[in-house]
Amino acid sequence: MSSKTKKPTSKSSKSTKVGIKTISKKIQEIKECINKVIVGQDEVIEAMLTALLADGHVLLEGVPGIAKTLMARAIAKAVSADFKRIQFTPDLMPSDVTGVMAFKPETGEFYFKQGPVFTNLLLADEINRAPPKTQAAMLESMQEKQVTIEKKTYPLPEPFIVFATQNPIETEGTYPLPEAQIDRFAFKVLVSYPEETEEAEIVFRFTGEYDSYDKLKEIKPVLTAEEVITLQKLVRKEVSIADDLAKYIVRIVNLTRESEEVYMGASPRASLWMTIAAKASAAMDGRTYVNPIDIQKVAKNVLRHRVLIKPEYEFDGTTSENIIDRILKHTPTPSIQT
Repeated sequence: MSSKTKKPTSKSSKSTKVGIKTISKKIQEIKECINKVIVGQDEVIEAMLTALLADGHVLLEGVPGIAKTLMARAIAKAVSADFKRIQFTPDLMPSDVTGVMAFKPETGEFYFKQGPVFTNLLLADEINRAPPKTQAAMLESMQEKQVTIEKKTYPLPEPFIVFATQNPIETEGTYPLPEAQIDRFAFKVLVSYPEETEEAEIVFRFTGEYDSYDKLKEIKPVLTAEEVITLQKLVRKEVSIADDLAKYIVRIVNLTRESEEVYMGASPRASLWMTIAAKASAAMDGRTYVNPIDIQKVAKNVLRHRVLIKPEYEFDGTTSENIIDRILKHTPTPSIQT
């Protein structure tokens, strides 16, 4: 059963329409560049680029060896912006992430030595191998895009996007991420094994003269950091969403809190990210308005890490995916009148 709502009237000027079409064109160019290095994983790459336009952080979860790090590096190569990588390990300290006050003998004064978090695109590799104290060092930077040291606040460069990778929590030597930090990620994307034909292509392509990391050098920048900021603003300002679709998003998020199997549902932050991500999805498709498919496309990535299952139901095999699927299936979907 679905209700009908009018397609939102676009107030965009001709230049805005050109801008939205530019987003679609640039994203397609980035995908073509990434495909030189990555075989398959189309949905994961689509999600990462959606988050880039939505100005949101991404948590990639999957077993080792399925190109999580490589995908993040490939996107970073396609954007002409500052890129840094932090390899999270059990002995990593908070100051190794944010920076430290250092002494300068020539002047006899202390100065702030910036950590690797001061960048545009940050790869937080195997983030759940660091202890909670170090993980918590990322909270302020991910939410407020700043770092506070010795009561002084230092803004991070713009744009600032974190692509974090983690192994499944059952893997040896991992720590569960704090709930507050998990909620800082706009998306949690599950990265699975490639299909058999894709894996065969990986073997044929990258066991000769060049490996996959050699191929990274062939990726040419498609967007500058300044252009990313412009497109992010364009997505938020110029892509419209009908009232009924906004209420549809809020209803989906509220239903995650009402299930008896859940001890913590999605917060209002999820409603915000679903709306922004749906706008980014529409822009990537060359549209200036959101449709229900955009919302359904981003729903799982936004919600799966925010829906926490009660232990007794989790023991019986219930997952956040099951609950989100059920909600999407039974919630009436508004349709846009053309």
